Amino acid sequence: MLLKNLMFLFIGLGVLSNACAQDNSQKYANEINKDSAKQHLTTLASDDFEGRDTGKPGGQKAAQYIANEFKKLNLTAPVNNSYFQPIELIETQFQVKNFVVNNESYKAGQDFYMIGSGKETTVSTSDILFIGYGISSNQYDDLKNIDITGKVVLLINEGEPVNEKGISYITGTKQFSDWSTQPNKRLQTILAKNPKLVLAISPNVLNTLQSMGESINRSRLVLKEDFKEPENTTAVTYITPDIANQLLKESGYSLADLKNIINKEGIPSTKVIPASLSTIYGTLIKNVESQNVLGYLEGGDLKDELIIISAHYDHVGITNGEIYNGADDDASGTTGVLEMARAFSKSKEAGHGPRRSILFLTVTGEEKGLLGSDYYTRHPIYPLENTVSNLNIDMIGRIDPTHQSNPNYIYLIGSDKLSSELHKISEEANAKYTQLELDYKYNDPDDPERIYYRSDHYNFAKNGIPVIFYFNGVHEDYHQPTDTVEKINFELLIKRAKLVFYTAWEIANRDKRLVIDSNKR
Repeated sequence: MLLKNLMFLFIGLGVLSNACAQDNSQKYANEINKDSAKQHLTTLASDDFEGRDTGKPGGQKAAQYIANEFKKLNLTAPVNNSYFQPIELIETQFQVKNFVVNNESYKAGQDFYMIGSGKETTVSTSDILFIGYGISSNQYDDLKNIDITGKVVLLINEGEPVNEKGISYITGTKQFSDWSTQPNKRLQTILAKNPKLVLAISPNVLNTLQSMGESINRSRLVLKEDFKEPENTTAVTYITPDIANQLLKESGYSLADLKNIINKEGIPSTKVIPASLSTIYGTLIKNVESQNVLGYLEGGDLKDELIIISAHYDHVGITNGEIYNGADDDASGTTGVLEMARAFSKSKEAGHGPRRSILFLTVTGEEKGLLGSDYYTRHPIYPLENTVSNLNIDMIGRIDPTHQSNPNYIYLIGSDKLSSELHKISEEANAKYTQLELDYKYNDPDDPERIYYRSDHYNFAKNGIPVIFYFNGVHEDYHQPTDTVEKINFELLIKRAKLVFYTAWEIANRDKRLVIDSNKR
C-alpha cells in the first residue's frame, strides 16, 4: 500500500512539474510587452540612428544601444568580455572626381553618371571619335573598318537610323531591331573592342538620376577576408544631349546635325571631333569596421548546447538626404530579440532558466549581403556543432497586402527543411499559445522570391543547423523612407515574438536536441 502511494506521489510530482514548466513559459512570455517593445523600436528607428547603416555612425549607435540593453539584463558578454564581435569590412565605391568638357565642369550623379571599376584613371584628350549609333550589323555597321582601341568614343545610345518616313535602315520597317530593344547589346559590342572611354548619349539620363539617385554608384561592402582588387574595366559615361552638344561645340556640328547626316542616307558617318575632355575616375577602397552584438544566457544541465535567436539591426542609412529608418526592417526583429532576452533573463533570475544556453545575436550587414551572419558562422563564438537551432526574425511589425483582411498571421520559412521535429514544435507552440495563421507560402522550394536564401538564417542552415525564419512579408514601405514607427502594429509584433519565445522555450528545455532528418530545398 505504501509503495503504491509513493508511486502515485512521484507521478503526481511529475505532472505538477510539467504543469509548472508550462505555467512558467506563459509567465515569462508575458514579459514581452507592448510598452517595452515600443520604447526599443522607437529608439532604434529614430532619426538619431540615421538609418543604422553598416559601419556608419548610426549603425554604431544602434550596436551600442543593444549592448547596453544586454548589460542591463545581466547577459554574459561572450567575446573576450565584450558584447561586440568586431568585423573587418572593405568598402568599394566607383567615383568620378571631375569631368570637364570644353572648360565646362559637370557633376557625376547630377548631370551624368558613369559606370566602371578599377584603379584611378585619368583621361585627357583633345579629340573624340564619333561612332554614330554604335551599331554593328549586316544591314548597317557603324564600326566597320574603324579601330576604336584606346580611343574616347561618342555614340548615340538610343534608337537606330531611320529615314524621313520612320523606316529603320536595319529592319526595313517601322519596327526597331534588337539593337534598340536590347540597350546593352551595342555597348557590349563596343566594349569588346577596348576603347579608352565610352560616352553614351542617352536622353533619359536625368530621369534615371532622379529615380535612382545615389544608388547608381552606391558603395559596396564585403568581408575583408573575401576582398579582391576590382578588375579594370572601360568606363561608360551616360551623358545628356546637352552635354553632347557641349562636346560638339568646336566641331561645327550639333547632335541633331549628326543624326540627320546618318538618317538622310542610312550610311554610317564616323568623325573625329575636336573637343577638350578631361576626367578622373576610379574605385575608392577603404577599410570599414562594424560588429555583431551578442548577449549570452548560460543554460542549466544542457548548457553546452546552444540556441541562437537572431535579427539584423542594420538598415540602409540615408539616400538623397532622406533617412531610411527601417522600423519594420528590422528594428521590429531586433526589438523582438531584446524582448525575448528580457523574458529568458527573468526566468533564469527566478530559478526557471532554460536547460540549454541561448545566444541573442543581432547582426550587422544583412542589407549588404548577410555579412554579419556569414562572419559569425565562419568565426563562431560557440561551436556550430553544439548549436541546436537558429530562430531568425526579419520584419514582424507590419501586415502585407495579402493579409490586410486577416492580419493574424506570420510567414514561416525553413522550419521543415532540416528537422521535422522543429517544424512540429513550432506548430504545437502556435496551436497552444498564439494561434497565428502560419503561412508557408515562401517555404515553397519553387518560390520565385527565394526568401529562404535572403536573410541571416540561411548562413546557419547551410551549415546544417535547423532554422525558422519569421517574416511578415513585403509591403509598400519596404526599403523606403516611409518605413516608420507609427505604422508598426505592436500588438501583432508582440504576438509574433511570443511564438518565437514559446518555440525557443520548448527547444531549450526538451530532453533531446533536435533531430536532423531531412535536407529539403
